[in-house]
Amino acid sequence: MVKFDEFGPEKILQVYDPKTGMQGFVVIDNTARGPGKGGIRMTPTVSVDEVSRLARAMSFKCALADIPFGGAKSGIVADSKKMSPEKKKLIVESFARALKVVCPGQYISAPDMNMAEREMEWFVKANGSHNAATGKPAKITLPSGTFNGIPHELGSTGFGVFHAAKVASKYVNIDLDGATAVIEGYGNVGEFAAKFLQEAGVKIVGVSDSQGTICSNEGIDPKKLLDVKKKTGSVINYKPGKVLSSHDLLAIDADILITAAIPDLIKMGDVPKIKAKLIVEGSNIPATVEVEEALGKKGILVVPDIIANAGGVISSYAEYKGFTVDKMFSLVEEKITSQLKVILDHSAENGVIPRHSASEIAEKRVREAMGKRR
Repeated sequence: MVKFDEFGPEKILQVYDPKTGMQGFVVIDNTARGPGKGGIRMTPTVSVDEVSRLARAMSFKCALADIPFGGAKSGIVADSKKMSPEKKKLIVESFARALKVVCPGQYISAPDMNMAEREMEWFVKANGSHNAATGKPAKITLPSGTFNGIPHELGSTGFGVFHAAKVASKYVNIDLDGATAVIEGYGNVGEFAAKFLQEAGVKIVGVSDSQGTICSNEGIDPKKLLDVKKKTGSVINYKPGKVLSSHDLLAIDADILITAAIPDLIKMGDVPKIKAKLIVEGSNIPATVEVEEALGKKGILVVPDIIANAGGVISSYAEYKGFTVDKMFSLVEEKITSQLKVILDHSAENGVIPRHSASEIAEKRVREAMGKRR
């Protein structure tokens, strides 16, 4: 059941189209700082409760990134793996038309599970406004003109994760040039985080995916690893290296651990095994608050997902404003760097984990914006 509190949600809209069978909903959590921002996920089990929790996370993520967006999220109940591209297109277009009453005025969509730049193009063309979604193809033509998009595939989230690691490393006395890192997951986020870390002098000594972990004290070449994964389907086929289970990545001796794939990765029983001094949460909810507190007591600094992986939503803002790709990357660096310093300084001054500092700062910013409403 959706929980309502001082922040929202402000609006829940459920839509259905009997002609296409489209069934979906949007939860607009809070728009005090700007229109609600959040992706569309398409799964057969997506629920209003799930989307409501994600919309709240977006309210706080946008506030922490200090961009003028509120929080929202939407869902389409469908199994994209069991339908043709033509059927999927009809459903996405139907959803876009149904949301015209709130999008883009109160809600701006974006890619999420089973929804990528192709689907965003379908969405904005059916909606009629290029501002109805971000994460669109680099060029998109509508009756109103031709517009630039910034696909998420350019690596804005991984770029932000790298800058989060760069800032946080100074708080635990890690010099990136010569440091070691392991990366959980080698999709878009993990791939680009590895690329930028290596360019800064970090040696990647372990990478995992769903099939296992490849580790090498000699270092792993991110570009070569990407080629291997594309050709063979898994990072474990990289040579030379030792193959371990996926979860064994957590116990590898490295300075930095980047999470970039699954939720609930780090359990309480994993805390004693982790040797990293710094964990950067490139994935969403890789650990509970209780686990993060236990890691903190062990002296491990954890950069929470709500700021660590905010590069994606900052990129969305850049696209919304019509910025170039270069300006987008500059904005991601600027926002992640400045806002993470605020969080980590607050954490050190108050003796709490960064997660608690991030939540306190985000809530304060949203409350202040709500107080300015008439």
